[in-house]
Amino acid sequence: MNPTSQPTSQPADLAREFLAAHDPNALDPRDFLRARFDAGLAWVQFPEGLGGLGLPREEQAAVEDVFAAAGAPDNNPRRIGIGLGMAAPTILRHGTDEQRRRWLRPLWTGEEVWCQLFSEPGAGSDLAGLGTRAVRDGDGWVVDGQKVWTSMAHEARWAILIARTDPAVPKHQGITYFVLDMTAPGVEVRPLRQATGEAEFNEVFLTGVRIPDTDRLGAVGEGWAVAQTTLMNERVAIGGGAAPREGGGIGIVADLWRERPELRTPALHDALLRLWVEAEAARLTGMRLRQQLSRPPGSSRLLAAGQPGPEGSAAKLLFARLNQEISGLELDLLGEEGLRHDEWTMRRPTIVDFSGRTAGYRYLRAKGNSIEGGTSEILRNIVAERVLGLPPEHRLDKDVAWKDLPK
Repeated sequence: MNPTSQPTSQPADLAREFLAAHDPNALDPRDFLRARFDAGLAWVQFPEGLGGLGLPREEQAAVEDVFAAAGAPDNNPRRIGIGLGMAAPTILRHGTDEQRRRWLRPLWTGEEVWCQLFSEPGAGSDLAGLGTRAVRDGDGWVVDGQKVWTSMAHEARWAILIARTDPAVPKHQGITYFVLDMTAPGVEVRPLRQATGEAEFNEVFLTGVRIPDTDRLGAVGEGWAVAQTTLMNERVAIGGGAAPREGGGIGIVADLWRERPELRTPALHDALLRLWVEAEAARLTGMRLRQQLSRPPGSSRLLAAGQPGPEGSAAKLLFARLNQEISGLELDLLGEEGLRHDEWTMRRPTIVDFSGRTAGYRYLRAKGNSIEGGTSEILRNIVAERVLGLPPEHRLDKDVAWKDLPK
């Protein structure tokens, strides 16, 4: 197919044609997913040859409906969400042709799980202040440092990593972006047990880990710009994800309200209505944001994928607040019944599932929403400066070499 021409069939028709030639009941699920990727029906907004057709992002919904109706296997997106929502768009935008061909297909099929090595215990919310070092050594790099709050590190084969490669320049300028093989010698993953009793997060220690220069994304010293692609996509993935009306937590609470009339009070009724309206407004705003990403201003309709801007930070900020308030309302409705929690056995889950858990779990786990994907405080700064155009905070460390900053 000519990359500048449009497909002669609608994406949904292409999906039906694919199913006619690939019986999901007769094929191994992994082989089915590989074939679907090769047909351009993985993510239609990506370029041809990389799992897509170069179409607007909103066309994907029709494709997914066709495959779901046929009972076709999916790629378990909750398990590989970091790869889908963060690594893939970053590799697409900043990777070489070889890197895209190498990583995108097994990422989408779920054969290779990805994690994110950004946050550090010594940097806090100041991500650019990170101290993990990458030192050039021949045709590669040697990395030493510690990362924290790493979801899925215990399952991951690959990680997206930012490390300091030049401590003699201001902190934003001396960072480089890498892809790390999590099976490499010197990588140690330790569980971090959370308030829920589980260890969904991890801390990762890197000791003399070698990374070939071919696994670098972007130019040396330009990792901060590459990381912005990851972060903006992460916030849209968390806060602007597609969901039906009454999807997520608000649907759980609304169903509880309908099924348990003995729990109702006028005050709780008012609280539920307010949060229902806010959740619906957030859903529609997220839908609008995804539509804007499908057709970037001034671009061809066939451009592979739009790039999220700071508006995604507002979506993620709203998601965190709503999820915490909704889970709190659920506890208010249930009273002492809501204080019951799953057993406290420590385990390392492979997915984060809010819908299949107790109200107590949802309440405790929602507390992390205002930290993961960028703290709410940092996101408010981004919205204030880059969306509302307010004056930025005065930063004394902006032009100071990282090595001269107080540690």
